[in-house]
Amino acid sequence: MDHTADEQATVVHEEEAIQHPLGIYFKIWILLFVLSAFSYAVDYYQVQGYMRWFLILFFMVLKAGLIIAVFMHMVWERLAMVYFILVPPALLLTLVAIGSLEANWTFFQRAVYFLQELVMATPVSPHH
Repeated sequence: MDHTADEQATVVHEEEAIQHPLGIYFKIWILLFVLSAFSYAVDYYQVQGYMRWFLILFFMVLKAGLIIAVFMHMVWERLAMVYFILVPPALLLTLVAIGSLEANWTFFQRAVYFLQELVMATPVSPHH
């Protein structure tokens, strides 16, 4: 297929536009370092309970998002490509969350059932 000079100039121009300034990568590296410091601070200050896990997972997701967005060039990709990469893991996480909720409900129902069986099977002493 023969391309006209204008089409070839457009292709060359698009290839040149892919080059990103190094400054953005340095800024992201610094931001990743700061987020890692916050993550380590959670352990240093001995945050406990649900807040600990929330903060650790929050910083992890932020760092992973920055890495995917900038270093894997997802910020500059077409929207269809972003959906192609992000929707399947989001769907998988949703299904895991639904399965986890169902597992907790099943565990709760079993506890209620076996507790009723235990109460019904316990003999009642006439002295009480």
